[in-house]
Amino acid sequence: MAEDQKGSSVSRRELLKRVGFLGAAAAVPMKMLAPVAGSLEALAPQAIGLTPVPEALETLTAAESSTLEAIVARLIPTDGNGPGAAEANAGHYIDRALGGALASSREAYRSGLAAVDRYARESKGAPFQQLSPQDQDAVLADVERDIATGFTADPSTFFNLVRAHTIQGMFCDPYYGGNANFMGWDLIGYPGVRLSVTADQQRLGARVAPTHRSAYDYTMFSRKKPARASVDGGGAGHGD
Repeated sequence: MAEDQKGSSVSRRELLKRVGFLGAAAAVPMKMLAPVAGSLEALAPQAIGLTPVPEALETLTAAESSTLEAIVARLIPTDGNGPGAAEANAGHYIDRALGGALASSREAYRSGLAAVDRYARESKGAPFQQLSPQDQDAVLADVERDIATGFTADPSTFFNLVRAHTIQGMFCDPYYGGNANFMGWDLIGYPGVRLSVTADQQRLGARVAPTHRSAYDYTMFSRKKPARASVDGGGAGHGD
């Protein structure tokens, strides 16, 4: 959520509390998983200032991608806890998934992103991606509260769709295009997939070193990689 109804800023921490953390252990991020124990208050600040690796567009147009990238950057912004959704390439995760597992949402994104940009121009005088963070938050707050106009369905339906997919992109297995450099997993203290766990690692309060490996880096999983959108946008492929 960008703002509450009194206009005060709602932090990334509050956003994730409201929707519940997504468990990052699963290789397939299409289902909402059980909340991870603990909260961001218990996490040590992470290094910030990282930039996402440039990625070719696969599904969205350049204009749609610019608007989406600006939206995800406000839904989970970079702050004292660490990098946010933009740095984690959550927008690229969504773009790729819209050519594959989330293909049924492609039209909702086409009309919804256009409506967000149009409403930003009408209410704030500039395209969404060109607005200040404060004005972007105000636009998103109007979308979430069904105040924004120009949407084919309830604006909040689109807001909730993008929010859910942004969280998926922040904490998914990196194979799917998000969670760049394992930023999301590091943020919540998830050490990554491991095939064996020692007795010491199972102790309460034990600090387990992160593996920084995708599930599909392991042979037992790599032979069964699920399909995902191909770079040329022409369907599904297994990727690298």
